[in-house]
Amino acid sequence: MPLPFLTADRAHDDDAAAGADPLGYEDQDRWRRPYRPGPWRVGGAALLLLLASYVLFSAMIIAMAGSLPAAGVCGAFGALMIVTAVRLVRSGVEVSPEGLRRIGLLRSTTVRWRDIAAIRTTQQPVRWLGLPRTVQGQAVLLQRVPGGASDTLFTSHDADFLGQAESFERAADAIEGWAATHH
Repeated sequence: MPLPFLTADRAHDDDAAAGADPLGYEDQDRWRRPYRPGPWRVGGAALLLLLASYVLFSAMIIAMAGSLPAAGVCGAFGALMIVTAVRLVRSGVEVSPEGLRRIGLLRSTTVRWRDIAAIRTTQQPVRWLGLPRTVQGQAVLLQRVPGGASDTLFTSHDADFLGQAESFERAADAIEGWAATHH
């Protein structure tokens, strides 16, 4: 099973001077994330999966003790934790020739390129790891119609880019490049 987010570092290091695509993908027609999941996102999902393994193990012990309804509830909670961890890693921004897709924990929204007025990077107060605390940082904003309200796609202090300013700049450039190419 190939794991493109693990092989992306090697592809980027080998072909950095050649100007190759940072993720090494050749198929431009698929939905793809123009950046790798950040360490905070992957670490949070790993901790959630670790906790899910304990919950599923306890469900097995409860089932062996003879309480099948309680084991079913515990097993369902463990399965919900696994689905949440997978969705947590999958959340972010994806692009394709069709448009831009923002995947959240509970819902996803897709915007066609022709419906996008502008994508820009701006300096503004942003949430630190999605918590209520705000710090000064950068955000990539999506403006759907001229003069309309802007939606934040991602920030320099979210789970993918906290402490990785260079990765944020590459991702912002990639998103803006896709918008310029397909707009």
